[in-house]
Amino acid sequence: MSRIYITDTTLRDGSHSVSHQYTLKDVEKIAGALEEAGVDIVELGHGDGLTGSTINYGFAPHDDFEYIRAGASVLDKSKLAVLLIPGIGIVKDLKKAKECGAKAVRVATHITEADISEQHIKAAKDMDLFTVGFLMMAHMVDKEKLLEQALLMESYGADVVYVTDSAGALLPHEVYERVKYLKENLKVPIGHHAHNNLGVAVANSIAAIQAGATYVDGSLIGLGAGAGNTPTEMLVAVLKKMNMDINADLYKTIDAGDNVLIPIIKEKGKELPGFSSDSLMIGYTGVYSSFMLHARAAANRFGVDVRDILIELGKKKAVGGQEDWIIEVAYELSKDKQ
Repeated sequence: MSRIYITDTTLRDGSHSVSHQYTLKDVEKIAGALEEAGVDIVELGHGDGLTGSTINYGFAPHDDFEYIRAGASVLDKSKLAVLLIPGIGIVKDLKKAKECGAKAVRVATHITEADISEQHIKAAKDMDLFTVGFLMMAHMVDKEKLLEQALLMESYGADVVYVTDSAGALLPHEVYERVKYLKENLKVPIGHHAHNNLGVAVANSIAAIQAGATYVDGSLIGLGAGAGNTPTEMLVAVLKKMNMDINADLYKTIDAGDNVLIPIIKEKGKELPGFSSDSLMIGYTGVYSSFMLHARAAANRFGVDVRDILIELGKKKAVGGQEDWIIEVAYELSKDKQ
Protein backbone atom coordinates (compact mmCIF):
# COMPACT_ATOMS: atom_id res chain seq x y z
CA MET A 1 0.00 0.00 0.00
CA SER A 2 1.47 3.36 -1.05
CA ARG A 3 2.05 6.08 1.50
CA ILE A 4 -0.40 8.97 0.97
CA TYR A 5 0.95 12.49 1.51
CA ILE A 6 -1.41 15.28 2.56
CA THR A 7 -0.85 18.93 1.71
CA ASP A 8 -2.93 21.42 3.69
CA THR A 9 -3.71 24.71 1.92
CA THR A 10 -5.57 26.54 4.73
CA LEU A 11 -2.92 29.27 4.82
CA ARG A 12 -2.79 29.77 1.03
CA ASP A 13 -5.99 28.80 -0.81
CA GLY A 14 -7.86 29.40 2.43
CA SER A 15 -6.62 32.98 2.53
CA HIS A 16 -9.13 33.80 -0.24
CA SER A 17 -11.89 33.18 2.31
CA VAL A 18 -10.49 35.77 4.71
CA SER A 19 -9.68 38.31 1.97
CA HIS A 20 -5.99 37.46 2.47
CA GLN A 21 -6.08 39.01 5.96
CA TYR A 22 -4.19 36.46 8.01
CA THR A 23 -1.85 37.97 10.60
CA LEU A 24 1.59 36.57 11.38
CA LYS A 25 0.20 35.21 14.66
CA ASP A 26 -2.59 33.48 12.71
CA VAL A 27 0.02 31.81 10.52
CA GLU A 28 2.04 30.66 13.52
CA LYS A 29 -1.03 29.25 15.30
CA ILE A 30 -2.47 27.43 12.27
CA ALA A 31 0.85 26.16 10.94
CA GLY A 32 1.82 25.00 14.42
CA ALA A 33 -1.44 23.10 14.79
CA LEU A 34 -0.96 21.43 11.40
CA GLU A 35 2.58 20.44 12.36
CA GLU A 36 1.26 18.97 15.61
CA ALA A 37 -1.39 17.06 13.60
CA GLY A 38 1.27 15.45 11.41
CA VAL A 39 0.29 17.03 8.08
CA ASP A 40 3.05 16.37 5.55
CA ILE A 41 3.12 19.70 3.66
CA VAL A 42 1.80 23.10 4.77
CA GLU A 43 1.27 25.58 1.93
CA LEU A 44 1.10 29.25 2.88
CA GLY A 45 1.18 32.75 1.42
CA HIS A 46 -1.16 34.96 -0.58
CA GLY A 47 -4.02 33.08 -2.22
CA ASP A 48 -2.71 33.98 -5.67
CA GLY A 49 0.81 32.85 -4.87
CA LEU A 50 4.13 34.56 -4.27
CA THR A 51 3.86 38.37 -4.58
CA GLY A 52 0.13 38.08 -5.28
CA SER A 53 -0.54 40.87 -2.77
CA THR A 54 -1.49 43.58 -5.29
CA ILE A 55 -4.38 45.84 -6.22
CA ASN A 56 -5.41 43.21 -8.78
CA TYR A 57 -5.68 40.30 -6.36
CA GLY A 58 -6.13 41.99 -3.00
CA PHE A 59 -3.62 43.29 -0.49
CA ALA A 60 -2.52 41.24 2.52
CA PRO A 61 -1.29 42.95 5.73
CA HIS A 62 2.16 41.34 5.30
CA ASP A 63 4.25 40.25 2.35
CA ASP A 64 4.74 36.58 1.56
CA PHE A 65 8.25 36.52 2.96
CA GLU A 66 7.06 37.66 6.38
CA TYR A 67 4.43 34.90 6.26
CA ILE A 68 7.06 32.34 5.25
CA ARG A 69 9.34 33.33 8.12
CA ALA A 70 6.41 33.09 10.54
CA GLY A 71 5.47 29.64 9.27
CA ALA A 72 9.08 28.43 9.23
CA SER A 73 9.45 29.40 12.88
CA VAL A 74 6.95 26.71 13.93
CA LEU A 75 7.44 24.03 11.26
CA ASP A 76 10.00 21.29 11.66
CA LYS A 77 8.66 17.96 10.39
CA SER A 78 6.10 19.42 7.97
CA LYS A 79 7.46 20.87 4.71
CA LEU A 80 6.67 24.55 4.17
CA ALA A 81 5.42 25.08 0.60
CA VAL A 82 4.62 28.15 -1.46
CA LEU A 83 2.66 28.57 -4.68
CA LEU A 84 4.19 30.35 -7.66
CA ILE A 85 2.16 31.37 -10.71
CA PRO A 86 4.56 32.45 -13.48
CA GLY A 87 3.83 36.06 -14.33
CA ILE A 88 2.73 36.87 -10.79
CA GLY A 89 5.81 35.44 -9.06
CA ILE A 90 9.28 35.23 -10.59
CA VAL A 91 12.47 33.24 -9.93
CA LYS A 92 13.88 36.07 -7.81
CA ASP A 93 10.86 35.75 -5.49
CA LEU A 94 11.39 32.02 -5.24
CA LYS A 95 15.00 32.49 -4.19
CA LYS A 96 13.92 34.85 -1.44
CA ALA A 97 11.18 32.42 -0.36
CA LYS A 98 13.79 29.72 0.11
CA GLU A 99 16.00 32.08 2.11
CA CYS A 100 13.02 32.73 4.39
CA GLY A 101 12.37 29.04 5.01
CA ALA A 102 10.38 27.53 2.11
CA LYS A 103 11.19 23.87 1.45
CA ALA A 104 8.80 23.22 -1.44
CA VAL A 105 7.12 25.09 -4.30
CA ARG A 106 4.08 24.37 -6.42
CA VAL A 107 4.51 25.96 -9.84
CA ALA A 108 0.99 26.56 -11.18
CA THR A 109 -0.10 27.17 -14.76
CA HIS A 110 -3.31 26.96 -16.75
CA ILE A 111 -3.85 23.46 -18.11
CA THR A 112 -2.61 24.38 -21.62
CA GLU A 113 0.34 26.55 -20.55
CA ALA A 114 2.80 24.18 -18.89
CA ASP A 115 5.57 25.50 -21.15
CA ILE A 116 5.73 28.77 -19.20
CA SER A 117 6.74 26.84 -16.08
CA GLU A 118 10.05 25.60 -17.46
CA GLN A 119 12.39 28.22 -16.04
CA HIS A 120 10.62 28.22 -12.66
CA ILE A 121 10.64 24.43 -12.22
CA LYS A 122 14.28 24.17 -13.29
CA ALA A 123 15.25 27.04 -11.00
CA ALA A 124 13.41 25.41 -8.10
CA LYS A 125 15.27 22.15 -8.64
CA ASP A 126 18.57 24.04 -8.77
CA MET A 127 17.63 25.44 -5.35
CA ASP A 128 16.99 21.91 -4.08
CA LEU A 129 13.31 22.64 -3.45
CA PHE A 130 10.69 19.88 -3.55
CA THR A 131 8.94 20.93 -6.76
CA VAL A 132 5.37 20.28 -7.84
CA GLY A 133 3.89 20.96 -11.27
CA PHE A 134 0.37 22.24 -10.65
CA LEU A 135 -1.91 22.05 -13.73
CA MET A 136 -4.96 24.22 -13.02
CA MET A 137 -8.47 23.99 -14.53
CA ALA A 138 -7.81 20.36 -15.46
CA HIS A 139 -11.45 19.81 -16.41
CA MET A 140 -11.02 21.93 -19.53
CA VAL A 141 -9.05 19.36 -21.57
CA ASP A 142 -9.17 15.64 -22.32
CA LYS A 143 -6.75 13.16 -20.80
CA GLU A 144 -4.48 13.21 -23.85
CA LYS A 145 -3.93 16.96 -23.64
CA LEU A 146 -3.49 16.70 -19.89
CA LEU A 147 -0.76 14.10 -20.38
CA GLU A 148 0.99 16.27 -22.97
CA GLN A 149 1.20 19.12 -20.49
CA ALA A 150 2.13 16.87 -17.56
CA LEU A 151 4.99 15.37 -19.56
CA LEU A 152 6.37 18.87 -20.08
CA MET A 153 6.43 19.53 -16.34
CA GLU A 154 8.00 16.14 -15.72
CA SER A 155 10.68 16.87 -18.33
CA TYR A 156 11.52 20.17 -16.59
CA GLY A 157 12.23 18.25 -13.37
CA ALA A 158 8.98 18.34 -11.36
CA ASP A 159 8.97 15.83 -8.47
CA VAL A 160 5.17 15.49 -8.62
CA VAL A 161 2.54 16.57 -11.16
CA TYR A 162 -0.94 17.57 -10.00
CA VAL A 163 -4.35 17.28 -11.62
CA THR A 164 -5.90 20.46 -10.23
CA ASP A 165 -9.69 20.86 -10.31
CA SER A 166 -9.68 24.64 -9.79
CA ALA A 167 -13.39 25.15 -10.54
CA GLY A 168 -14.62 22.05 -8.72
CA ALA A 169 -16.10 20.87 -12.02
CA LEU A 170 -14.91 17.26 -12.19
CA LEU A 171 -16.85 14.18 -11.09
CA PRO A 172 -15.18 11.15 -9.49
CA HIS A 173 -15.05 9.06 -12.67
CA GLU A 174 -13.46 11.97 -14.54
CA VAL A 175 -10.81 12.40 -11.85
CA TYR A 176 -10.13 8.66 -11.89
CA GLU A 177 -9.71 8.61 -15.68
CA ARG A 178 -7.29 11.55 -15.72
CA VAL A 179 -5.17 10.42 -12.79
CA LYS A 180 -4.99 6.82 -14.02
CA TYR A 181 -3.86 7.97 -17.47
CA LEU A 182 -1.09 10.09 -15.98
CA LYS A 183 -0.10 7.28 -13.60
CA GLU A 184 0.31 4.92 -16.55
CA ASN A 185 2.42 7.36 -18.56
CA LEU A 186 4.51 9.41 -16.11
CA LYS A 187 7.50 8.35 -14.03
CA VAL A 188 6.84 10.86 -11.21
CA PRO A 189 4.07 10.63 -8.58
CA ILE A 190 0.64 12.15 -9.25
CA GLY A 191 -1.31 14.53 -7.01
CA HIS A 192 -4.86 15.87 -6.93
CA HIS A 193 -6.30 19.16 -5.65
CA ALA A 194 -10.11 19.19 -5.38
CA HIS A 195 -12.64 21.97 -4.89
CA ASN A 196 -16.06 21.28 -3.41
CA ASN A 197 -18.40 23.19 -5.73
CA LEU A 198 -20.40 20.07 -6.58
CA GLY A 199 -20.03 18.53 -3.12
CA VAL A 200 -17.73 15.74 -4.31
CA ALA A 201 -14.30 16.96 -3.17
CA VAL A 202 -13.72 14.07 -0.76
CA ALA A 203 -15.05 11.54 -3.29
CA ASN A 204 -12.79 13.03 -5.97
CA SER A 205 -9.77 12.81 -3.66
CA ILE A 206 -10.51 9.13 -2.99
CA ALA A 207 -11.03 8.48 -6.71
CA ALA A 208 -7.63 10.04 -7.36
CA ILE A 209 -5.97 7.79 -4.77
CA GLN A 210 -7.70 4.71 -6.18
CA ALA A 211 -6.35 5.67 -9.60
CA GLY A 212 -2.80 5.90 -8.25
CA ALA A 213 -2.35 9.41 -6.82
CA THR A 214 -0.17 9.56 -3.72
CA TYR A 215 -0.47 13.30 -3.03
CA VAL A 216 -3.83 14.89 -2.13
CA ASP A 217 -4.81 18.32 -0.82
CA GLY A 218 -7.16 19.57 1.82
CA SER A 219 -7.79 22.62 3.97
CA LEU A 220 -9.12 22.82 7.51
CA ILE A 221 -12.95 23.00 7.55
CA GLY A 222 -12.73 23.10 3.75
CA LEU A 223 -11.59 26.73 3.73
CA GLY A 224 -10.68 27.94 0.24
CA ALA A 225 -11.63 29.88 -2.87
CA GLY A 226 -15.17 29.47 -4.18
CA ALA A 227 -16.84 26.55 -2.40
CA GLY A 228 -13.56 25.67 -0.72
CA ASN A 229 -11.40 22.57 -0.84
CA THR A 230 -11.54 19.03 0.46
CA PRO A 231 -11.87 19.41 4.26
CA THR A 232 -8.60 18.06 5.69
CA GLU A 233 -10.44 16.63 8.71
CA MET A 234 -12.83 14.66 6.49
CA LEU A 235 -10.00 13.52 4.25
CA VAL A 236 -8.00 12.21 7.20
CA ALA A 237 -11.06 10.47 8.66
CA VAL A 238 -11.96 8.75 5.39
CA LEU A 239 -8.39 7.69 4.68
CA LYS A 240 -8.12 6.21 8.18
CA LYS A 241 -11.38 4.30 7.70
CA MET A 242 -9.88 2.95 4.47
CA ASN A 243 -6.74 1.90 6.38
CA MET A 244 -4.56 4.09 4.18
CA ASP A 245 -0.97 4.76 5.22
CA ILE A 246 -0.98 8.42 6.31
CA ASN A 247 0.93 10.37 8.92
CA ALA A 248 -1.83 12.73 10.09
CA ASP A 249 -3.57 12.23 13.44
CA LEU A 250 -7.37 12.50 13.22
CA TYR A 251 -8.05 14.07 16.64
CA LYS A 252 -5.28 16.64 16.28
CA THR A 253 -6.42 17.53 12.76
CA ILE A 254 -9.98 18.07 14.02
CA ASP A 255 -8.65 20.17 16.91
CA ALA A 256 -6.64 22.32 14.48
CA GLY A 257 -9.88 23.24 12.72
CA ASP A 258 -12.20 23.51 15.73
CA ASN A 259 -9.89 25.09 18.28
CA VAL A 260 -7.51 27.14 16.13
CA LEU A 261 -8.94 28.04 12.72
CA ILE A 262 -12.63 28.56 13.50
CA PRO A 263 -11.98 31.12 16.28
CA ILE A 264 -9.68 33.05 13.91
CA ILE A 265 -12.34 33.06 11.17
CA LYS A 266 -15.02 34.26 13.58
CA GLU A 267 -12.71 36.92 15.01
CA LYS A 268 -12.33 38.35 11.50
CA GLY A 269 -16.10 38.41 11.01
CA LYS A 270 -15.92 35.98 8.09
CA GLU A 271 -18.38 33.22 7.30
CA LEU A 272 -17.54 29.55 7.67
CA PRO A 273 -17.68 27.46 4.47
CA GLY A 274 -21.13 26.26 3.51
CA PHE A 275 -23.42 25.61 0.57
CA SER A 276 -23.75 28.40 -1.97
CA SER A 277 -25.76 28.29 -5.17
CA ASP A 278 -23.16 30.62 -6.72
CA SER A 279 -20.37 28.13 -6.05
CA LEU A 280 -22.58 25.32 -7.30
CA MET A 281 -23.03 27.08 -10.64
CA ILE A 282 -19.28 27.73 -10.89
CA GLY A 283 -18.68 23.99 -10.53
CA TYR A 284 -21.51 23.08 -12.88
CA THR A 285 -20.32 25.40 -15.62
CA GLY A 286 -16.58 25.05 -15.00
CA VAL A 287 -15.64 28.74 -14.97
CA TYR A 288 -13.51 30.72 -12.56
CA SER A 289 -15.20 31.85 -9.35
CA SER A 290 -13.97 35.39 -10.07
CA PHE A 291 -16.44 35.56 -12.98
CA MET A 292 -19.48 35.48 -10.68
CA LEU A 293 -19.45 39.13 -9.57
CA HIS A 294 -19.05 40.41 -13.13
CA ALA A 295 -21.68 37.99 -14.43
CA ARG A 296 -24.19 39.23 -11.85
CA ALA A 297 -23.58 42.84 -12.88
CA ALA A 298 -24.05 41.94 -16.55
CA ALA A 299 -27.20 39.94 -15.75
CA ASN A 300 -28.76 42.97 -14.04
CA ARG A 301 -27.69 45.29 -16.82
CA PHE A 302 -29.17 43.20 -19.64
CA GLY A 303 -32.06 41.60 -17.77
CA VAL A 304 -30.96 37.98 -18.18
CA ASP A 305 -30.38 35.05 -15.83
CA VAL A 306 -26.85 34.96 -14.43
CA ARG A 307 -26.92 31.17 -14.64
CA ASP A 308 -27.41 31.36 -18.40
CA ILE A 309 -24.40 33.66 -18.68
CA LEU A 310 -22.22 31.23 -16.75
CA ILE A 311 -23.37 28.26 -18.83
CA GLU A 312 -22.50 30.04 -22.06
CA LEU A 313 -19.11 31.06 -20.67
CA GLY A 314 -18.51 27.43 -19.73
CA LYS A 315 -19.32 26.33 -23.29
CA LYS A 316 -16.82 28.88 -24.57
CA LYS A 317 -14.23 27.59 -22.06
CA ALA A 318 -13.59 31.11 -20.79
CA VAL A 319 -10.54 31.59 -18.58
CA GLY A 320 -9.12 34.44 -16.52
CA GLY A 321 -8.38 37.41 -18.77
CA GLN A 322 -11.46 36.83 -20.93
CA GLU A 323 -13.90 38.68 -18.70
CA ASP A 324 -14.86 40.86 -21.68
CA TRP A 325 -16.83 37.86 -22.94
CA ILE A 326 -19.25 38.29 -20.05
CA ILE A 327 -20.75 41.46 -21.53
CA GLU A 328 -20.83 39.94 -25.00
CA VAL A 329 -22.62 36.81 -23.77
CA ALA A 330 -25.12 38.79 -21.69
CA TYR A 331 -25.89 41.04 -24.66
CA GLU A 332 -26.47 38.08 -26.99
CA LEU A 333 -28.72 36.40 -24.43
CA SER A 334 -30.79 39.59 -24.09
CA LYS A 335 -31.26 39.69 -27.87
CA ASP A 336 -32.41 36.08 -27.87
CA LYS A 337 -34.80 36.86 -25.03
CA GLN A 338 -36.34 39.74 -26.98
